[in-house]
Amino acid sequence: MSSTGKSTHEGFTAEERAAMKDHAQELKSAARRSSRADKAAEAEREVLAKIAEMQDSDRIMAERVHAVITASAPVLAPKLWYGMPAYALDGKVVCFFQSAEKFKARYATLGFSDQAKLDEGPMWAAAFALTEVTAEVEERIGALVKQAVS
Repeated sequence: MSSTGKSTHEGFTAEERAAMKDHAQELKSAARRSSRADKAAEAEREVLAKIAEMQDSDRIMAERVHAVITASAPVLAPKLWYGMPAYALDGKVVCFFQSAEKFKARYATLGFSDQAKLDEGPMWAAAFALTEVTAEVEERIGALVKQAVS
């Protein structure tokens, strides 16, 4: 087969490949843990370690988001998901924090999966851009997380 035009392959970016490798490592690590309590404690330590690795602005926002989510919805279990802090119910991710730096984005993101019960008619937001976590933002996050697991 010959082609006269340029063909460009739009594959995964280096950041996306790194996230997939992170996820594979997370699965291997989770499989090695013994008890459920050990798994939960180790998963939370991994989330906190991942947050500690972030650049200043992302780290500060992630710490506050983590505190709000764990206080607002203690039924959610912290875990890493594609190298990002995430919060799961019965093993299924409900919400996650994505740092701006990880994907070279303009802003950090608080995202919700299809497991989150945020339905509002035929259309609703499933991700929110974060540039700063103020008291008002914390209140909104808390309300969203509570709604997501209700």
